[in-house]
Amino acid sequence: MTRPAPENVDVVASLGAGPIGGGWSAHFLARGYDVVSYIHDPAEEAALRTFIDTAWVNLEELGLQPGASRNRLTVTSDLEAAVASAGFIQESAPERLDLKQALYARLGDIVPGDVVISSSTSGLTMTEIQKSCATPARTVVGHPFNPPYLLPLVEIVGGEKSSPEAVEWARAFYEAAGKAPLVLAKEIPGFVATRLQEALWREALHMVANGEATPEQIDVALMNGPAPRMAFQGQCMAFHVACGAGGMATNLDQFGPALKLPWTRLEAPELTQELRDRMVNGCNEIAGDRPFEEMVEERDRAIVAILKSIRQIKGEAS
Repeated sequence: MTRPAPENVDVVASLGAGPIGGGWSAHFLARGYDVVSYIHDPAEEAALRTFIDTAWVNLEELGLQPGASRNRLTVTSDLEAAVASAGFIQESAPERLDLKQALYARLGDIVPGDVVISSSTSGLTMTEIQKSCATPARTVVGHPFNPPYLLPLVEIVGGEKSSPEAVEWARAFYEAAGKAPLVLAKEIPGFVATRLQEALWREALHMVANGEATPEQIDVALMNGPAPRMAFQGQCMAFHVACGAGGMATNLDQFGPALKLPWTRLEAPELTQELRDRMVNGCNEIAGDRPFEEMVEERDRAIVAILKSIRQIKGEAS
């Protein structure tokens, strides 16, 4: 089967109008694509367009591609119309296996066979999702990090019936679409980035449960410690560079024995009502009276500033 070159795709179908589906629509619009957004209920259109308008402020600050325009968005509740002219499909339906399996059964019949279908799922495997699809070879997972219109990561992996060619095509397409694609060697629960995030989350819950730190202290420690460094260097390179000329070898040889010290408690703590209340109350204290919308806007502005700074530093180094 001959697929169009990934860089030649000009129409993307985005299925779903929630924060992930809407975020994908905003991203593809900002990259200069025509986007057809499928919504289950026509009443969702106003909220979708408002979401994209809000995201657009920061996308403009980050830099739009030539031809990028919100006027290139079409919204429909007709699934067949949504996918009719698409060169790529990003599915962001709710995380229900029965719903996704039924959706892929239908997509497998109505979408031209040369079009790759990619799922934003964060907790299901493509092997499960594609079971009822008549054309599973072109189905893959393209798992974004939230918000997908700003954070570049997308983790790609196929299911048992996915073709390696479809996985590679998806990688090349996401790269052409301005993402930072990461192809996984195999299906694993939670992918890569989410598992790393969950390790931090479990440690935070343990420290709160044991009265060792408050939510505010945990966030202050991260924001003023590893987080700024990790925005430019991942955990592996941060430790490699931190140990001087000896690099990771020095790190493991000198500090490796400390890995056996009982610092961490990686098994999830029991989510008691007391722990639940401590976390909720602690986060409410941090948020204060600020509305959700204001915190999202502030987060997005900060992400844009960080991304622009990293781009500048990488440009100076090249």
